[in-house]
Amino acid sequence: MKMKKLLAGVFAAALAGSLLMGSICSLASEDDSAAAGGSIGSVIGYPPREVNGIIQWDAGGGTDSLMRPLAVLAQDILGTNIIITNKSGETGSVATQYVYDQEADGTNLLMGAENPALYDTLGISELTYDNFECVLLIGDETTGVVVGKDSPYNSLTEIVDAAKNGEEVTLATTGTGGLPWEVAAMITGITGAEFTQVEYSSDASAKEAVLAGECDFTISKVQMGYQEYKSGDYKWLCMLATEPVELMSDVPLITAEYPEFEEYLPWGPFYGVFVKEGTDAQVVKILASAFSAAYLDSSYRTMLSYFYINPLGYTGDEAKEYIDNWRTNMTNILEKADALQ
Repeated sequence: MKMKKLLAGVFAAALAGSLLMGSICSLASEDDSAAAGGSIGSVIGYPPREVNGIIQWDAGGGTDSLMRPLAVLAQDILGTNIIITNKSGETGSVATQYVYDQEADGTNLLMGAENPALYDTLGISELTYDNFECVLLIGDETTGVVVGKDSPYNSLTEIVDAAKNGEEVTLATTGTGGLPWEVAAMITGITGAEFTQVEYSSDASAKEAVLAGECDFTISKVQMGYQEYKSGDYKWLCMLATEPVELMSDVPLITAEYPEFEEYLPWGPFYGVFVKEGTDAQVVKILASAFSAAYLDSSYRTMLSYFYINPLGYTGDEAKEYIDNWRTNMTNILEKADALQ
């Protein structure tokens, strides 16, 4: 895992020098002043000397690992500095509320995962992604059920049966609305099994709890558990996917045990960059152009592949439709699991 973190750092450093000059041209306005050699930014005074990137989760986690290299690329295109700060807590709502409390001027970017899509539904916050404009929806990823190498469980069915037979089965989670909680709600809704959830501050610490034998299982993203798959420290019991992950083709799909999952798949956490609602449309356009160019950089796409992220690259209405559909599907799952009471 240390090697993977080192490689991620090398990626981030390398990305800074990889931009094409043509990326800057994508920000040019079609009005007369821009045609004379200016840009949208020079016309409306954006960007300022510094922009803040506020990440919902801890440094070193999955969200953080995607956002920092993207910010390195985007700041070069924008011609400004993007100052990254991690504001974790309350399933990402601390960062979400912080960005919303700032001026709607594009100087504070929310860099987050799927969690705010369900905040109001789960009573975490009144804010959702409806209160933000999507600058870029980066991608989503495949997840699976994992246990430690010495676990007595060798299938999800065994975990479900143990829980339904009255045994205490512990799930390492990141709190209500976090990834393990979301998937556990899906499993409960389909199988009726309920688990004792033990909360940790991040997916990285939840992972360590399972590896140390503190909890029976957790839900892992491929990027967070592939090295443990290779080393044998994790047993991947199944994938929440419609097709096998190429590098982990021996891991069965969850539908092999529970075909009822098929109606909810494909499913996975997603990642994006957002600004507060009410931000000037031209500012949103500048940011979307810069972050889209950064996303398309070959070095960043290589990194997405390295982290096993399914690329999306959505902006505007396309991003909104994706998030709305994700929220609708997840809400239906939670209602089925009686998780909204």
